[in-house]
Amino acid sequence: MKNLLITGGAGFIGSNFVRYILNRRDDCHITVFDALTYAGHLENLEAVKDDPRFAFVKGDIRRAEDVDGPVRDADIVINFAAESHVDRSIHEAENTITTNVMGVFVLCEAAKKHGVEKFIQISTDEVYGDIESGFSQETDPLMPNSPYSAGKAGGELLAKSYHRTYGVPVVVTRGSNTYGPYQQPEKLAPLFVSNAMDGKPLPVYGDGMQVRDWLHVIDHCSGIELAMDKGEPGEIYNIGGNNQRPNIEIVRLILEVTGADNSLVKHVEDRPGHDRRYALDSTKLLNMGWSRAHDFETGIRDTIRWYMANESWWRPIKEGKGHKEFSEKWYANR
Repeated sequence: MKNLLITGGAGFIGSNFVRYILNRRDDCHITVFDALTYAGHLENLEAVKDDPRFAFVKGDIRRAEDVDGPVRDADIVINFAAESHVDRSIHEAENTITTNVMGVFVLCEAAKKHGVEKFIQISTDEVYGDIESGFSQETDPLMPNSPYSAGKAGGELLAKSYHRTYGVPVVVTRGSNTYGPYQQPEKLAPLFVSNAMDGKPLPVYGDGMQVRDWLHVIDHCSGIELAMDKGEPGEIYNIGGNNQRPNIEIVRLILEVTGADNSLVKHVEDRPGHDRRYALDSTKLLNMGWSRAHDFETGIRDTIRWYMANESWWRPIKEGKGHKEFSEKWYANR
């Protein structure tokens, strides 16, 4: 049985990956390692908490003393842990950089020390920056434009350097804009669904025509699983949804499914450095046998309905101090 250490496993994609693996496979034991900041919630792991193949350790990837034991006991490390919200990275860049770069350094040092079988660094399409047309490929230069994407680029470059210099078996995945259940309600879909249900404004940046490549979280998880099983150390794998949609289209779908009035849409000042378009070429992973199982129209509508049906999950988060304080500061002058 393989021992998987899932850092950031109480967050959005990490917790979905934990449930996905435990539901599909009997050959893995999973230890989730998470600092349980504003974005990590044990409620996300409620469905697996009593599974004998699951364990939880609270800790911070920036602290060597926290990660040493869990990495020592792991065959494979998959690092989801990150400050993942671009808005927060603009508002408070220090946490973003220390987690997304220094945290990766601490994990790589532990992986080198204990000789892990594989180290998967979860990255993002945002490291490529704006792409006016076409699709970003793994060999394209990195042009990050926010503290978040710069931190993710720095983290994956550092991890790859540990492969080249020390032989740590690092694999990097770059996922596109992921949607699905259990996403932190500062992000577009859960924020706008919950606001619509409460009759609150839906704050659309600028003209809302920023294009994102929308990927269902379970398709993202299956791509990571394939990289874990068959990915070659030193290689990078794009995981894209092949669904390039402007944000305003998602907003209109949310209004339609929730039955909210269009008057709730409020165009606000765009955020600084906002990338206009992302699109990923996933040919490399597709050629390895990966496939997407979720149709976008069905997946996004099911996701909207999930948030509508799970108010008990998102409302305590939105009413918590961390979310309210950040939202009030971020949107105050918009």
